[in-house]
Amino acid sequence: MSYLHSLPRRLVTLYLPLGLILVVLLFPFYWMALTSVKPDAQLLDMDTYSPFWTWSPTLKHITKLLFETEYPVWLWNTMLVATCATALSIFASVLAAYALVRLRFKGSTVAGGLIFLAYLVPPSILFIPLSTVVFQYGLFDTPFALILTYPTILIPFSTWLLMGYFKTIPFELEECALMDGASRWQILVKIILPLAVPGLISAFIFCFTLCWNEFIYALTFISTTSYKTVPVAIVTALVDGDVYRWGSLMAGAMIGSLPLVVLYAFFVEHYVSAMTGAVKE
Repeated sequence: MSYLHSLPRRLVTLYLPLGLILVVLLFPFYWMALTSVKPDAQLLDMDTYSPFWTWSPTLKHITKLLFETEYPVWLWNTMLVATCATALSIFASVLAAYALVRLRFKGSTVAGGLIFLAYLVPPSILFIPLSTVVFQYGLFDTPFALILTYPTILIPFSTWLLMGYFKTIPFELEECALMDGASRWQILVKIILPLAVPGLISAFIFCFTLCWNEFIYALTFISTTSYKTVPVAIVTALVDGDVYRWGSLMAGAMIGSLPLVVLYAFFVEHYVSAMTGAVKE
């Protein structure tokens, strides 16, 4: 790292690229926050008012979103669906990854590759047959339609991720436990899972984020406004024909992204370490 000792080199090789990355990443949040506090007149008249700043902020759009719409209900629906679908996916992925990596049966490598290939199937293709299944089982327009269909796109990648992380755990620990009389379930619960906490956190963040932002399934399987999730509800309920309530739309998008920001802020180190371990394998 000696090339960073000189200040001009640090400016060119470190601070300038880092600054550009921060601008690109943070500008959408700044634009959402700015639009959510701009008065209506400034949102529509870009020639008279600056599009990048406002001297008369207002909380009208946020107040209208929280108290005149069903946004708190949509936020609760999103949290409920994301939490339940993530828990179900992590449970299935742990069992599948452990069986494929630690049991060493014939064809386990091929099965793991096929599971990952299932993740590459676009959701835009899967939602058509899944909608038929959901309707026939009477789950249409209920949160269970999303809770039970989201794992179809979550389990393949989570299984692949946990497979890579489980391979980093020494097999000798498991062999010693088997010699001491431990069952496979005891080994999984008391040895493998405590050592695989970073991998579990990484899989949880991936699943939760995908559930939180998912749009196609939520748009197809839910029609009642009070059952909708945030990504779909703010687009369908805050747009009247060709009239877009930009202030409330941006406020809804900004508030809806805050839980994910908090989640990544607390667990980003575990997420990176788990992804590194999975990629190495």
